[in-house]
Amino acid sequence: MDEIVNRVAQSALMVFDLEDYYPKQVKSGVDIAQWLEEGFLLKEKDFREALKNYDWTQYHDHLCAVYCSTDAILPAWAPILVSSYLASEAYWVVLGPPETLDAQYYQNILEHLDYSSYTDKPVILKGCSKKPVPDSAYVAAIQKLQKVAKSIMYGEACSAVPLFKKSTTKL
Repeated sequence: MDEIVNRVAQSALMVFDLEDYYPKQVKSGVDIAQWLEEGFLLKEKDFREALKNYDWTQYHDHLCAVYCSTDAILPAWAPILVSSYLASEAYWVVLGPPETLDAQYYQNILEHLDYSSYTDKPVILKGCSKKPVPDSAYVAAIQKLQKVAKSIMYGEACSAVPLFKKSTTKL
């Protein structure tokens, strides 16, 4: 009987798995509306006092999204002030609704990765995540990988869909 050989494991194929970068920290939304009178009116003195007396330690090492759930018109400094309190506790703070937190987190992570190990290699951008990796992370990842990879496929090694192949045409 012939030995079963795993040709995928023996190939130069590299897997880029966005799940490897999924945040481990707790994600929290910090709603400015909780400090507004009737959820709409910001009274500066009361707002500053409420922030000063708030327990910010509950966000220790969290990924935090600062947002306002109402249609209140806020001065530009209001979310910045809230962020200044979070900065001493939170792992990372963004401005926007909580549902955008993962997308912004991935955008930041992917911007700062070293892609040199993927240079001139065939790459599989792993799909079928068990974690809720946002589609925008895949879009950002392929933009970075295209600059270095020989080719890029999406999915799993057994059923990958070709997405990109570097042109071999030389002038």
